[in-house]
Amino acid sequence: MALRDAAAQGHSVAGATAYVTLEPCSHHGRTGPCCDALIAAGIKKVVASIADPNPLVAGQGFARLRAAGVEVEVGPGAAESRELNIGFFSRMVRKTPWVRMKVAASLDGKTALDNGASQWITSDTARADGHAWRARASAVLTGIGTVLQDNPRLDVRLVDTPRQPHLVVVDSRLDTPLDANLFIPGRTLYIYTAEQNAEKKASLEARGATVIYLPGICGKVDLPAMLHDLAHREVNELHVEAGHKLNGSLIREGLVDEFLVYLAPKLIGQGSGMANFGPITALSQAVELEFRSAEQLGPDLRIVARVRGRDTF
Repeated sequence: MALRDAAAQGHSVAGATAYVTLEPCSHHGRTGPCCDALIAAGIKKVVASIADPNPLVAGQGFARLRAAGVEVEVGPGAAESRELNIGFFSRMVRKTPWVRMKVAASLDGKTALDNGASQWITSDTARADGHAWRARASAVLTGIGTVLQDNPRLDVRLVDTPRQPHLVVVDSRLDTPLDANLFIPGRTLYIYTAEQNAEKKASLEARGATVIYLPGICGKVDLPAMLHDLAHREVNELHVEAGHKLNGSLIREGLVDEFLVYLAPKLIGQGSGMANFGPITALSQAVELEFRSAEQLGPDLRIVARVRGRDTF
């Protein structure tokens, strides 16, 4: 796109230096090899932050550039580039997406009242920011409890976006209503289930969903297998917006990498918490986190916290 833009503006890039965040690819995917495009354009030097972990590339892009006489420099900004592409690195190295769990809660950690009411705990500013995080993800994950309770769309509406993220629903018994708001024309919808019901599966797929049978124990969906399947479907970042039950299951199984938490300056008292897991019997069993950032958005506080050691792959 950069080369096409330069050409459209009448600029020659012959002899120029290209600065890229990731090694130019050397294989045919959705587009042709980037290293070939750079060579054909007459680029003299490529400065790349980091090598591509994709086995289809993994140094071959650099090798082809050098073989064509292009100078290659690797390393500046490697940590920043890896962070920028952390979902891609996760999928290539761990074979699972980077899982980010979003929670909107009161200061005392409640996400809903005892009667289930949760709209709206946080402000318009926080909700718009949450949509921006949805927009950067490959897919949004929720559970059937949220679908039945709130009938959400879980699309990006409050910020501009060139595309809608896929939607993923964990629905062990195939209870997704055929008239649910999550059926949006043109958006990819994956429903993971532990129930073999050919009639309901056919009805959901007639609405445009893809139903995937991945049974685990106790009649539940195999969540680790689901993450591997989503990686196979090229999901890099998985944005979780679910209730305390599915949140708890994901945390209990060690599948969450990062938390995106919006705290409202209010106290609710009785109500639903962020996640239902445990109980633990010692503080040493707690999930250890590292705060990555804390920022005030309107009246609310946004905290990004990462599970300790999850980014060392």
